[in-house]
Amino acid sequence: MSSQALRRFAWRLVAVAATLLGVALLVFVMLRAIPGDQITASLGTEAAALTPAQQAALREYYGIDQPLAAQFFSWLGELVQGNLGWSIRSRTSVASLTGAALPVTLELAALSIVVALLIGIPVGMLAAATPHTWRDGLGQLVALLGLSVPAFLLASFLLTYAASGLGFNPNGQPYAVPWDGVSSLGLNLQQMLLPALTLGFGIAAPIARTTRTAVLSVRDEDFVRTARAKGVGERRLRRRHVLRNALLPVTTMTGLQLGYLLGGAVVVEQIFSLPGIGRQVLLGIQQKDYAVVQSTVLVIALAFVLVNIVTDLVYRAVDPRVRAS
Repeated sequence: MSSQALRRFAWRLVAVAATLLGVALLVFVMLRAIPGDQITASLGTEAAALTPAQQAALREYYGIDQPLAAQFFSWLGELVQGNLGWSIRSRTSVASLTGAALPVTLELAALSIVVALLIGIPVGMLAAATPHTWRDGLGQLVALLGLSVPAFLLASFLLTYAASGLGFNPNGQPYAVPWDGVSSLGLNLQQMLLPALTLGFGIAAPIARTTRTAVLSVRDEDFVRTARAKGVGERRLRRRHVLRNALLPVTTMTGLQLGYLLGGAVVVEQIFSLPGIGRQVLLGIQQKDYAVVQSTVLVIALAFVLVNIVTDLVYRAVDPRVRAS
């Protein structure tokens, strides 16, 4: 590895560490800016009846009797040692909770990306094939709908229509772990179908718009005109020359959307009762479970950073010009 590559790698590590530290500090401060604490979350209105001695004992038990700076660095020190903390509400480690929830969100994100690509790329290609015609208008209308329709509204519609109109409601059953057998895998895919359609339709919109713009830009390049002059058929021209080069910005957009899905699927996971990492954060906020929220958000941030790094590597593998630079 060259010295330049080593410096680039070192700067990337520094950037990752700085990003994670900033996220850790931000979520720590924002979580404590929310009114209430773990005592009021667990006891509700009964917390007002506690004596000062009982309140002090509970604050010490929950670890919120120390100054905020001491709490932050204590949590940070545990993180450095690989300890994500302990969930007071669930009576288990945050690492075990995250280990069970993260695969659910990863599966949902992967299926949503597949749905988004199956919708977005063909729609973008259709719109770019004949710009400023009814096909182009239809493609941009589909993309506009994907950007405009809120995920919670689409999720509620799909769930209601599927359950009442089609009698299809696999999400009403307990979550099926996909590796527990063939029947469990089948139920799991059914439970992931509607959430993946909901998220995939929203993500397909920016992918379709990016594809359209990229195709319109590539089709005017010199190598495309040269290939057409040599007699290359239009179908092969679009598939081998135009689409292949237009996929470079689409790759970047897909990576960004995948990173968003890892933490942005909270509402969909809640509506479809999926025990994913987004729902874990939501429940942690409602229950004032500081360790769960802080460490889980940090895991999401780390996953987002890793997705961006993988996207850069894929971009380098696809585009020889990036490797050369």
